Amino acid sequence: MVESFHGLVVVDLRTAAPLLATAVALYILIEQLSYHRKKGSMPGPPLVVVPFLGSVTHLFRDPVGFWDLQATRASKSGAGLTADFLFGRLMVFIRDSELSRRVFANVRADAFHLVGHPFGKKLFGDHNLIYMVGKEHKDLRRRIAPNFTPRALSTYAVIQQRVILSHLRRWIDRSVANGGKAEPIRVPCRDMNLETSQTVFVGPYLTVETRERFDRDYNLFNHGFITLPIDLPGSAFRRARLAVPRLKHILEDCARQSKQRMRGGGEPECLVDYLMQETVREIDEAAAAGLPPPPHTSDMETGNLLFDFLFAAQDASTSSLCWAVSALDSHPDVLARVRAEVAALWSPESGEPITAEMMTEMKYTQAVAREVVRYWPPGPVVPHIAGEAFQLTEQYTIPKGTIVFPSVYESSFQGFPDAGTFDPERFFSEARREDVVYKRNFLAFGAGPHQCVGQRYALNHLVIFMALLASLIDFRRERTEGCDVPVYMPTIVPRDGCVVHLKQRCAKLPSF
Repeated sequence: MVESFHGLVVVDLRTAAPLLATAVALYILIEQLSYHRKKGSMPGPPLVVVPFLGSVTHLFRDPVGFWDLQATRASKSGAGLTADFLFGRLMVFIRDSELSRRVFANVRADAFHLVGHPFGKKLFGDHNLIYMVGKEHKDLRRRIAPNFTPRALSTYAVIQQRVILSHLRRWIDRSVANGGKAEPIRVPCRDMNLETSQTVFVGPYLTVETRERFDRDYNLFNHGFITLPIDLPGSAFRRARLAVPRLKHILEDCARQSKQRMRGGGEPECLVDYLMQETVREIDEAAAAGLPPPPHTSDMETGNLLFDFLFAAQDASTSSLCWAVSALDSHPDVLARVRAEVAALWSPESGEPITAEMMTEMKYTQAVAREVVRYWPPGPVVPHIAGEAFQLTEQYTIPKGTIVFPSVYESSFQGFPDAGTFDPERFFSEARREDVVYKRNFLAFGAGPHQCVGQRYALNHLVIFMALLASLIDFRRERTEGCDVPVYMPTIVPRDGCVVHLKQRCAKLPSF
């Protein structure tokens, strides 16, 4: 009952409570019926246990267990699919490689939308590369192409080595100071990758003060990315969301400085310079013809793009570096072959960095890098949302609004012979060439229009790191029970943070 008292509306709680309870019960009933109608005959929980949230608690409390459960259900179903319920939406998990490829191949306005995170647009903004489709997306990918030519990658390789070497030196110094005590290297790897990404992408345009601010804000972003998306004052998610514009503003200023230097005839020294060389030419040609600047050439748009690159490179590489250390330690024969191959091509005493030509000759080390990425794909699942109903199989149409998770991880263990064994020979052996034979199951870098544009850069980074680490440092993993169980940070990393003993291997660390 509602009464008025001196102009105020007063609700009789005794009357309202039954109505509220009825409304809640009706909502729960409708939600359950909708879930069952959309799920169809797919395996999945028989009920939405927690209204609206569904299985969110399980996902955040135990992500590895949650995804293992989805994979088990999908495997047993025979169709390679299973369903669940998250944040008021049906969720479909895809284990089958061909069905995953169908999703990747149909990222477009009237099919699937790549989201990167269930609440990604709140974090990244609406106009980032991962949300683009169609001609706009193709045009931007074309503009990105000069960033990953052999010449550009060669420039980056020298920068990567300088940063990696400086951090390896710090690791050794810290180990000596600690009396050789084993320490986790996940955070040091992450710090190294952040500096590498900053320096490769926009290095000449960052001051010491700017780097410090950038590091602080990126830490806020990274922490908020893996927490519950509660957008309230003081929450980690809110702090992450507010940090992103500050990060983009820094990158926007770097783009402006690069544009000025490239217009003045400077030689490219980092990724944004390679991007701006062609951009400046197109802007000037348009201006000469009395036309507006071409799309995707503003400093703001470039800042958005650089943030996408940074996000893609940062935590994925941290994951791969940690797993590479663990793999090399647990496979001494593989480590010995990497060391022998690198030693035949490069010496720390040379005083020179490893060249692009040398890296091309490191066929076995490249095979190890690819096997690391296959065995431990950094981003195990890639969230999409069905913008429209999509018939995925003859028997099942994914309803509009469904959150869809193609599993890159599950694909990595399909098709490949003895897939559960870490075996770089599968990519090194000319007789096997499993990277070609089972190419459709190697989805660590995605597929379709949004396939990772920087995959060559990412693999080069892993090759360079392993070559330097194996040549310069003796390392030993401190193994404990379950240390290599993956956890999400936000990409998968060893549960113990990859604890290792480190000792300098060569007489003197190089300097170049």
